[in-house]
Amino acid sequence: MTALAFLQAGGGLVLLFVGGEVLLRGAVGLSLRFGLSPLLIGLTVVAMATSMPELVVTVTAGLRGATDIGVGNVVGSNIANILLILGIAALLCPIEREPKRILRDTLAMVAATAVFILLACFQRLSFPHGALMVLLMVGYLVMSYIVERRGDNDVATGLEAIEEAGAAPKSVWLAAVLVVGGIIALAGGSELLVRGATVIARAAGVSETVIGLTLVAVGTSLPELATAIVAAFRGHTEVALGNVLGSNIFNILLILGVLFMITPVAVASEILRFDIWVLAGATLLALPVMLLGKRVGRAHGAVFVLLYVAYVWFQFDPHKQTTFTAGPPANHVTGAPAVETTAARL
Repeated sequence: MTALAFLQAGGGLVLLFVGGEVLLRGAVGLSLRFGLSPLLIGLTVVAMATSMPELVVTVTAGLRGATDIGVGNVVGSNIANILLILGIAALLCPIEREPKRILRDTLAMVAATAVFILLACFQRLSFPHGALMVLLMVGYLVMSYIVERRGDNDVATGLEAIEEAGAAPKSVWLAAVLVVGGIIALAGGSELLVRGATVIARAAGVSETVIGLTLVAVGTSLPELATAIVAAFRGHTEVALGNVLGSNIFNILLILGVLFMITPVAVASEILRFDIWVLAGATLLALPVMLLGKRVGRAHGAVFVLLYVAYVWFQFDPHKQTTFTAGPPANHVTGAPAVETTAARL
């Protein structure tokens, strides 16, 4: 059964990676064919397409009642984006950047993270909270479009990422086929990954939250990792930086917002006690690295990657598991014992 679960999870990861890449190319191809401006494509179509693996997995987990996997996926993905993906990109090739160009998106990432942490610590998150986060996402996109159209910034990072990965299709029909195929692959991949991950969690004696924070989170971040590696080898490492900022903003405001609109969520006590503060720390650590000086060097990259390795190691440390799972954890809002995990019910 465990072997089958690993096959399901592995197959799901492959389908998510392929589906995300295919959908991204098809969506950009259709947008270009229908006359959308490169700026609008970069701010909306590309950003949404690259976040589709996280969105589909999180929504699937929510619909299956595995909200710990869904929230863990987003928190873990954002930690991986900063520490692992940005770290690997900087290790391969130091990232040259202009702090003024990324100031807005960096501050937006910090603000989005702060909003989520404040809501998670004091509220059982439901439809109103999700709607607020989605509205903040829409407001951010509108503001970004206005600023970019005025020429105050020159980003187009999304389109640069497409150029790094390969050209978008020129045929409308081919682009449409890629979009449909990408959606099907994402749906199938997310279902396989969530099924396999819950069984692996039960067999390994760890919580769904840990699996969501590690296996699922890294799996849904594979498109960003692939783009970062290709961009680094071609010397366009600022693409990786833009992807990390945009992905983290979308993950929190759009993906978690949609999840909370679908089903009420009390964030797992494991995440509240530890992982949410790792996310806050990684986000704050990124501030001086991104905004001070002219580059993110290999030394920064090495520190980031080592911190991520330490974080993952700690997730599977038996002492940590005992600390966070001894006795029925209390609901952080009501004080009542938490319900059993989906993995235990399967």
